Order: sequence, then structure tokens, then C-alpha cells
Amino acid sequence: MNESVTVDLNKAAQDLREDVIKWRRHLHENPELSFEEEKTAQFVYDTLESFGNLELSRPTKTSVMARLIGPNPGKTLALRADMDALPIHEENTFEFASQVPGVMHACGHDGHTAMLLGAAKILSGLKDQIKGEVRFFFQHAEELFPGGAEEMVQAGVMDGVDLVIGTHLWSPLELGKIGVVYGPMMAAPDTFWLTVNGKGGHAALPHQTVDSIAVAAQVVTNLQHIVSRNTDPLDNLVLSVTQFVGGTTHNVIPGSVDICGTVRSFDANLRKTIPEKMERVIKGITEAHEATYDFKYEFGYRPVINDEEVTAVIEETVREVFGEEALDLMKPNMGGEDFSAYMEKAPGCFFYVGAGNEEKGITYPHHHARFTVDEDALEIGVKTFLHAVFKFLGK
Repeated sequence: MNESVTVDLNKAAQDLREDVIKWRRHLHENPELSFEEEKTAQFVYDTLESFGNLELSRPTKTSVMARLIGPNPGKTLALRADMDALPIHEENTFEFASQVPGVMHACGHDGHTAMLLGAAKILSGLKDQIKGEVRFFFQHAEELFPGGAEEMVQAGVMDGVDLVIGTHLWSPLELGKIGVVYGPMMAAPDTFWLTVNGKGGHAALPHQTVDSIAVAAQVVTNLQHIVSRNTDPLDNLVLSVTQFVGGTTHNVIPGSVDICGTVRSFDANLRKTIPEKMERVIKGITEAHEATYDFKYEFGYRPVINDEEVTAVIEETVREVFGEEALDLMKPNMGGEDFSAYMEKAPGCFFYVGAGNEEKGITYPHHHARFTVDEDALEIGVKTFLHAVFKFLGK
């Protein structure tokens, strides 16, 4: 039990378990896409309002912020949850499956929002024991660049914040584990679009064409040399072509091919060099085959890099509340997260709460049409938030 609070935080989270699950299921059943979370934000606002002791605001059209200001001076700690869903048609058949065709919570954001609502409800009842301030960010549009975090930061939510923490339910991590990463945790996710323009014609007369498919295929193959042969093997870099679209039928060589993909990296200097390296490859191959190209590269979110001291407190919290066996000191991964926008303003830590369970068949990856989480993870997330708040604000 945390020495700086007179209430059993674990019991409080356990007692609220059914409410948190109910909130998660409501959100799962009623998903909204990035920048469209109007009903979601209103649900969150109304739920927070029912708790009392919270100062509520709407930093943007589809986000919510709650402030819990204690009677004693201290630091300001921000806690964040994202609320948006994905353009995926759900294939799960449980009772609370998405009621919106083509839209589902396939990444756990419904659970993130429910966990933070749970933490807000319990903490709002402990206002007199708060030293400083707790801010709760219910953020829109994590899944779609330029992202909701940047908009919220521009709206001033981080003004005066000393520390910021956030979590992600993580299906590759088994239930009961909490994943902590020191330093670089998630990569900067950039996006590129490329059109290779050739000269279309009859497939039986290829010599009369400039075969955009053949040229584009060489481009795709040679782009991989940027990672394997033009980059230090000790640097983390991923270049993935994820879309290759061209042609309409079996006997026509198309005039153009559209390619799309992503680049993931941690190092800022390396990141800056990638567009130039890519275009050098693209230009050389297309010119060699008398084709032309149109290339666009967009820098996405900054990498998530956890602060050492803040992360140490999260690790300490996990050890004390859940035991040594619950802690998983994980490696970085090349996923992306706009939580990094908050870290530009204050030191922070982003951590994982294990939500996979093979025995229950909860094994599908994030962004899959059958994705779900073990709802027992929600209580773990709430407990982690609660204990972390008093550990940070008590220091």
C-alpha cells in the first residue's frame, strides 16, 4: 500500500472493476474514427462530470481534459489515454462488438480510455490527499497523422506539467506482465508515396511500352539496399513497401504504378537522410528505363524516448505493487505513437500493460479484425496509474 495515501488503492480498483469493463464495452460497441470522436468525447466528459472534484475542459473539438487540483502544493502529473478507433470491419462476434460497419477498436484505445476513467474516478474521491495536480488527457486521433497529441499540446494542455505518463494495452505481452522500456521505446513513423510513370500498351508488345510494373518492382527491391547496405547495421531502421497498385487486366501493361510505404527510425540524423537516399535510388532506376516518377515523403511523429528517472519510478511501482515476476524489461519496437508530442514538453514514460491470453484465445495482433484484450488487464492498468500518481506526487 502506498504510504502517502490512506485508502487501499488496490481494493478501490478492484471495487471499480465492473464499471471499467462496462465503460470499455460501451466504447468498443460505439467506435469513432480519428478526428471524429464527438460522441466518444461527450461520453467521457459526462462520465467525468459525474465524479465531481474535477475541472473539465475541451482542448479540441473531440478531446477532453480533466484537472484534479489538490489542497497542497506539489508537482503536476499528466496521465494520457487515446480514444480513436480504426477503419477496420470487426470480425469478433461477442455481444459488445462494434455496431459501426467498417470501424472498430482494434488497438485497445477503448481500454485505455476506460482505465483512465477508472483512475480519475478513484482519484477524484481522494482530492484532499493530492499534493499538486493530476491532469487527465483523453486524446483524439492517435492513429492518424498529424495526431491529436500535437493539437492538444498546441492547445496548452501541457502548460505547467512536470511529468507525463501513458500506457498501452499490449496483446503480444501476456496478462499480468507490465512492459517497461528505458530510453528509446517506439520509433518515428514516416510515410512515403511514389508513382512510377511509364508508357502503357499491349502486354504482347512490351517493346512498345515502358513497363511501369517492371520498373516499379526494381525500385521496391533496390529500396531495401538502403537498410541492408547503406545504413550502419547497428542503427535501427525499417523501410517497408506496403502498397503496390497497378494494372487493370491481364493483357495491358499499365502506364503507372502507385507505391506506398513506411520508414521507421530512432536516430534524428539518420531519419533526415532517408528521403534523399530513397530518391537517389528511385531516380536512378526510373531514368535507366526511360520512366519518370512522383515522390512524396512525410515525416510523422517523433520517436517515443522514455526519461530514465520517470521510467525508474514506473519500474519501482510495478515491483512494489505486482511483484518482481510482473516486470518485463522490454526491448524497443518500431511501432509509432504520438505520445512523443507530450514528451517534448516534459519528461515522461510510456509503458505496456499485458493484455494477451492464449488460454482464452486472445492472441490476435493489434490492428487485426479479431483483435481484443483480456479485460482482466484493465484493473491492472488502473492500479498502476493510481500507485504511480501517489509515488510521483509524493516525491
